[in-house]
Amino acid sequence: MAKILFEWDSRKNKINQKKHNVLFEEAQLAFLDTNRIIAKDIEHSSTENRYYCFGKVNEGIMTVRFTFRNNRIRIIGAGFWRKGKQIYEKENKIHE
Repeated sequence: MAKILFEWDSRKNKINQKKHNVLFEEAQLAFLDTNRIIAKDIEHSSTENRYYCFGKVNEGIMTVRFTFRNNRIRIIGAGFWRKGKQIYEKENKIHE
């Protein structure tokens, strides 16, 4: 199996940590969830295709915004957002 490579802007990583309390190093874990959901980010895909990964990290569902550049997943933003949790639960048919 090919190794997945990640990258990000270190400045954006610091901003994301302050704003959403999530480091991009932690955001990588969402991609390890075998039940993760990948969806196209239609709102922010004007100059390049962007996507969302909704995946379980620890006890929460994380939303990770990303794109592909140079055969790497470039993380743009991440957080534990209600809408991402709702999408994840609906697609995986999880009912509380």
